[in-house]
Amino acid sequence: MKAVGIVAEYNPFHLGHEYQLQKTREMCPGHGIIAIMSGDFVQRGQAAAFDKHSRATAAIHGGADLVIELPLPWAVSSAEGFSRGAVGLLGALGVADALCFGSEEGDVSALEKLAEVLEDPDADELIAQKLKSGMPYAAARQAALEDMIGESAKIIAQPNNILGLEYIRAIKALDLGIKPLTVKRTGAGHDKFSDDNIRSASQIRCDIWQGGDWQDFVPAAVYSILKNAKAVDMERMECAMLSRLRWLSPEELATAPDCTEGLENRLFSAIATESSLENILDKVKTKRYAMARLRRILLCAALGVKKGMNDGIPPYARVLAANSKGLALLAEMKNTATVPVITKPARGLELEGRAGEIFRLTSAARSFYALGSGGALAPDSDLRTGPYILK
Repeated sequence: MKAVGIVAEYNPFHLGHEYQLQKTREMCPGHGIIAIMSGDFVQRGQAAAFDKHSRATAAIHGGADLVIELPLPWAVSSAEGFSRGAVGLLGALGVADALCFGSEEGDVSALEKLAEVLEDPDADELIAQKLKSGMPYAAARQAALEDMIGESAKIIAQPNNILGLEYIRAIKALDLGIKPLTVKRTGAGHDKFSDDNIRSASQIRCDIWQGGDWQDFVPAAVYSILKNAKAVDMERMECAMLSRLRWLSPEELATAPDCTEGLENRLFSAIATESSLENILDKVKTKRYAMARLRRILLCAALGVKKGMNDGIPPYARVLAANSKGLALLAEMKNTATVPVITKPARGLELEGRAGEIFRLTSAARSFYALGSGGALAPDSDLRTGPYILK
C-alpha cells in the first residue's frame, strides 16, 4: 500500500483539518494517510493545548490512518528545520509517494517556482544584503524574491505558503521521490478570528482556554475525545518556564538554537527582571527578531534543546496512533523504513547514540508538560503510554 503524508500539529484537530484529509483522499485514492505530528510542544514556541497522545487519538478518529511523532528538536524549530525534519522522517518510512499540505495559494506549481528561484546563488546574496539592513529573515527573503521575480513573490508572506515552500525545498534537498500536493485553505486564515464554521486553531484554543463553546468547530468524534482530555493550563506552564529559565546562565541560554549575536545577554537580563514571558519578549524584541523565534529560543532553553540537535532528519519514528490501514503500513515499514520504528516506549529507551538522546529528551519534555496539566498527567506518563489503536 502506498501512502500520502501530512505534516501537522492538530492543535487541536478541527474542521479545516477534516476537509484537508477528505481532499487528500480524493487526490490519492487508495493511499493510506500518515500524519507526521508535533508532540507536546509546537512550532510557535508554546505547549500544545492538549497532550500528544490525546491529539493523535483525535487525528485517527478525524480521518488519519497513522500518526508518527515529530521529535522535539524539529517540532520546535524554525520553518526550515521543522519542514526538513517532518519531510525527512516521512521519506525515511519508505512508503509515501506524496505529501499534501494546506496553503493559502492553492497552486503547488507557484510554490515550486519559488523553490527553484531560492536555489539561485543570487538569491542567497540578495537575502544576505537585506539581513544586513536589519530585516528579520522572513522579510529579507521575501524582499529578495520580489527583487528577482516581482509581485508573485508576495505569496510567501502567508504562513502556510511559507511551510509549503519549505516542504518542497526539503523534498528536493533530500532527493525524495515524493510528489508535493496542496489543498487550498478554506475558512479563517492562520491565527485569524472569524465567524466562519471553519475556524482557525488559534481561535478554537482561545475558546477552550476561556471556557467558550467550541464543539461546533471540530468533528463530533474529535470533540468526544478532547472534551475528556485536560487542556494544558498556560499559566502553570508559564510559571514552570520562568522557574527553569531563571536558573540558566547566559552561556546556557546561548546553546539554544537560533540564539545568536549576543542575544543571550539581553535574554538573561530580561529574564532576571521581568515577571512574565510576555514582558520578557516585549523587552527583547527588535525589528530583527521575530516573536516566534524568541518564543522558540526560550522554550528550547527551558527544555534543554541545543544547537545542532535538529540537524539532518529524525533518527527514529515513534508511533502514536493507528487504525487497521495504519497497521498495514507499519507491517510494510518493516521492509522499507531506514530508521527504527518505535511502537513500544520501552524500545525507545533502548535506542543508542543520537537516537537515544533525542528520544529521551522528547519523552522528558512530557514531564515538563505535565506541570501544566494540574495533575491530570503523571510525569512519567509518556513512557507508560503505547500507541492508540482503532480497529
